[in-house]
Amino acid sequence: MTTTETPDAALSAALAVERLRLSEARLARRRQTACGPSENARAAMRYILDRADDGEAVTPSEIAQHLGVSAASVTGMLDRLHSGGLIAFEPHPRDRRSKLVVPFDRSIDLTDVDPLTAQIRDLATRLTPREAEHVAEFLASVREAVDAECA
Repeated sequence: MTTTETPDAALSAALAVERLRLSEARLARRRQTACGPSENARAAMRYILDRADDGEAVTPSEIAQHLGVSAASVTGMLDRLHSGGLIAFEPHPRDRRSKLVVPFDRSIDLTDVDPLTAQIRDLATRLTPREAEHVAEFLASVREAVDAECA
């Protein structure tokens, strides 16, 4: 994008992000009622799987910290993921008071947990590497602004 395009293009990008945020909010409300695990449960599952891919197990406290939620809400969420057969608990090897959270079936694909992720990844493959880099940088800045709001 050149600087001569900035006012109209910047407004268009800002409006697109606002529409995306509204769409995400609607999706979060739908997921709370009739669309499987909550957004936090999906984020927790992605975190658990990412850590497992790195050869690391994770504790409920680490999940709570990662999500920025209370330990009590994580307990209930993990119980539901466990009941759904997505995670298992193992004794912590160094802390008898703690437990580790591991994927129950490591063959679980993230797209099974969150099919929208697969669609977004497919859409991203349509971008050129340069476009993808610009979009990623822009969205990282948007995420930072969102994270800083009311912090």
